[in-house]
This record gives sequence, structure tokens and C-alpha cells, in this order.
Amino acid sequence: MNIRISSEPFDSADARRLITALDAHLASRYSPDQRFGPNLKPEHLEAGIGTFVVAWTDGRAVGCGALRKLDTTTAEVKRMYVEPERRGRGVAKEILDHLEKSARDLGVKRLVLETGIYQAEAIALYRRAGFSPIRCWGEYAESITSVCFEKAIEST
Repeated sequence: MNIRISSEPFDSADARRLITALDAHLASRYSPDQRFGPNLKPEHLEAGIGTFVVAWTDGRAVGCGALRKLDTTTAEVKRMYVEPERRGRGVAKEILDHLEKSARDLGVKRLVLETGIYQAEAIALYRRAGFSPIRCWGEYAESITSVCFEKAIEST
């Protein structure tokens, strides 16, 4: 399967469709107070501080992910999603690899992320990609359903 990753506006039709599907998926697993994805705003994704990407196969947008710079050395991976029928085919890994490259281009040295305890497939992906568990921070710190990870990266 040929996978293409491209930066897309956060409010594009494809982005909105994928984010809506992601939110519905999370709503099926977590109560509203346990979901954090909707806190990502377009201003977090402006050039030089973040990006939103879409994965394409066969001319269709099938996955997405985002990156937002938290400070001069750290960026957070957000809004990772792949349509259920495309999972297990390397799409999420391609998105994550692209976001890691984008983070390097932003000059950060560390990636962090939060995911939920009921998302074993996401946790496995992040561990395979070299992320290690860390203590949750900020809004995630008190969430009993959050698990957080980090990965040191070298800037370009």
C-alpha cells in the first residue's frame, strides 16, 4: 500500500472528517471528562510551532496526526488517528515518522504524548517507535485513564 503524508489545514474537509471520526472513536471508549483531543486549536499548528498532517492511500484521506510545540525543546504529538479498515498496515507509523521529522525541523529535542489506557494498539505503536512511559503532566496529570510517553530526538 502506497502511503503519502502531507500537511493539511486543520479545518479542511478531510481533516474535519478524520477528527470527527477520531472523536467518535474516543467517545466510544472514554467519558467526556477523560478526552483531551479537542483542546488542540488552529493557532497551535501555525508555521514554526506545529503542524497537522493527513495520510493518503489510493487518493483517500485515511489518517491524521498533529504536532504542537510546547516550549523550545519539547513538542507534543496529538490527534493520531487511522480509519479502522486501514489499521495494521503501517499508516500510523508513517504519520508518526513524519511528525518526528517535523519536530526535528522545529528544533525540538523531545517528543511527548498522551494516550488512553484503553488504546492498547496505540500504546504498542508508541513503544515500538521508541517512546518510554513518563509521569503525565498538565491537564493529563490527574486523569486515571491517561498514560504518557516521551522520546528524545536529535534536531536537524
